[in-house]
Amino acid sequence: MNSGKTMAILCGAAILSLPFASGWPQAQSASATPQSVFGYANFDAESRIEEKFLAVPDAKLAGQELKTLTAEPHLAATPADRRTADYVAQKFRAAGLETEIVPYRVLLNQPKVVRVEAYDPAGKLLMSGPTREHVEGDPYQDDPQVVMPFNASSASGDVTGEVVYANYGRLEDFNELAAQHIDLRGKIVLCRYGSNFRGVKVYLAEQRGAAGVLIYSDPQDDGYYKGDPWPLGPWRPETGVQRGSVQYLFKYPGDPETPGVASTPDLPDSARVPADGNQPHIISIPISYHDAAPILEALKGPGVPQGWQGALPFRYHLGPGGVTVHLVSQQDYQRRIIWDVIGKIQGSAYPDDWVIAGNHRDAWVYGAVDPSSGTAAMLEAVHGLGALLREGWRPKRSILFCSWDAEEEGLIGSTEWVEQHMAELNRAVAYFNMDVAVSGPDFSASAVPSLKQFIRDLTRDIPSPIEGTVFQQWRLHRASEETHRTVGAPVLNSDEVNVGDLGSGSDYTPFLQHAGVPATDVGSDGPYGVYHSTFDDFAWYTENADPHFLYLQEMARVFGLEALRMADADVLPYDYVAYAHEISGYLEAAKTKAKDTGLDALDFAPAEAAAARLTEAAQKSRALQAAPSGDLAKLNGALRQTETALLSETGLPNRPWYRHTIFAPGEFTGYAAVVIPGVNEAIDAKNSSLAAAQLIVLTAALNRAAATLDSIR
Repeated sequence: MNSGKTMAILCGAAILSLPFASGWPQAQSASATPQSVFGYANFDAESRIEEKFLAVPDAKLAGQELKTLTAEPHLAATPADRRTADYVAQKFRAAGLETEIVPYRVLLNQPKVVRVEAYDPAGKLLMSGPTREHVEGDPYQDDPQVVMPFNASSASGDVTGEVVYANYGRLEDFNELAAQHIDLRGKIVLCRYGSNFRGVKVYLAEQRGAAGVLIYSDPQDDGYYKGDPWPLGPWRPETGVQRGSVQYLFKYPGDPETPGVASTPDLPDSARVPADGNQPHIISIPISYHDAAPILEALKGPGVPQGWQGALPFRYHLGPGGVTVHLVSQQDYQRRIIWDVIGKIQGSAYPDDWVIAGNHRDAWVYGAVDPSSGTAAMLEAVHGLGALLREGWRPKRSILFCSWDAEEEGLIGSTEWVEQHMAELNRAVAYFNMDVAVSGPDFSASAVPSLKQFIRDLTRDIPSPIEGTVFQQWRLHRASEETHRTVGAPVLNSDEVNVGDLGSGSDYTPFLQHAGVPATDVGSDGPYGVYHSTFDDFAWYTENADPHFLYLQEMARVFGLEALRMADADVLPYDYVAYAHEISGYLEAAKTKAKDTGLDALDFAPAEAAAARLTEAAQKSRALQAAPSGDLAKLNGALRQTETALLSETGLPNRPWYRHTIFAPGEFTGYAAVVIPGVNEAIDAKNSSLAAAQLIVLTAALNRAAATLDSIR
């Protein structure tokens, strides 16, 4: 890699003055004093480029893009979905990106018939649904393209059974039912959204012999218990339904028939496998609390345990007894075409080193927040980089902007693309994800440990729509949250703003956990009760989330600056000292858990020694990053390959698609990250031999990572 002097030459073309974007406040001017940024030998030239970029993303334009993207429902693989692909491609091309629309042929279901009928013991009809989503005055709810509530990956069938209430459908909830000697075989499980991925609820119910699952949104979790429901406020109204995928994502995401293989349109059928590897075998149907209430109110059996009572105005019971439910699910499964849109800015110095930034485009209905706020923000980030391109700027590394399709059905578009480009991704230096870009004003981020400080530093240079910088507002919000959580808690120091870990549930999953590409995920949060419902539309967004689109502008700046700063860095700004420190903490926690579980004989010493070796190697490499000399290409290559060294060729037990030894979605969480998952899940299962074997796998990975960093010397 070239030095900062070469950077000045590459970026030495005159940069014309750009008008400041509409929206408040304007991007901050570069500091008159030299700024030090980790990864840059001399940041002066880059700071001027970044200042020009930050001036371009436009709040008004972002709002117009959001309105266009949400003009009609655009479920994956529909004609409306293709129209959004064409729109994004046109915007990419207008900015000067080399753009292609990439099709994949994947197995998807769309609903033909979905019906729920509940009866009391005398045969009296208690409810029939699902009830149409409807409130007074929503201008979008009556579009005939609105898809009926359904679950992607649900089985088809016609079943009848007694109802049992299972709270959130967590492992501990099902264990509590078993402790109360409630047999779920042949029953219909009714559970509420929250606490884990909906596919885990179905997975656990299927394991216990249930015939079907109903999942509803309790007003305690995202309805009137939280505040005024839409259209009076941001929370879920009575008829609102959360659609969603129940694919067994924790086994593998993507096209069910092609794990590990890209499902290109020309892939022969002989290369496909049976689809049940990550698919449920029982019916699941999402319903509103309007439809769940008559079932819950009529249920007999024991009263619910502490913590299981929701906010509906009657006492909840477990069942069975009092209610029998008839479920009909006729799903049309076909191999359908989906469309990723890929826009590329060719790197000037290292074109084979990719910085990838992505957001999914498909939506359950309109998807104003999820995902179209992310798409609109991405388009404004592209707008900003396009302005630089027109003036002669080129990044050192190639930048790819990606609009993924069929994310909602199981991260399909991104997974298939990753599986197609595994060889090239060996040199991809980062994947930056943005899904729900804006549901409110509170910035949040998750990342691999090596990029957590990168995010903190980046947000110090981006203005907030309130005042100060994004980082300052982020810190104030997190400090306020902590103070409310713990009386008398101290205000956080600036460097202690929390950056979360990456589990699953969005398109960073295949990049990090299958291909080993360092990743981040960013968003701006707020009260958001219309998730995956008809009401996640432009009217809700402008009333509740971001009336003047200033947070779309903010997120465009964050997203674009991530790509810009990483693409032009002299030395890749990974912090492996922080990474090694976190791994040591994970090992200590697992060791304590093993003792508490009765697995005292597990030998953590080799893994702890490997973590110590990684810490030492990271400290030495950090010094070289801070004062680079010699062969920067070798230095950057080793830094990049350290993340790949943490992959296991054999993958996790019983789910080999997941190859990362440090982070994976939990088998019983789905979304939330499980750290050192092979070890921790074996301990949870009280399987000492498996835990010992996984400690060996982890130790080998840590030693590989340490050796990779040591090779820099």
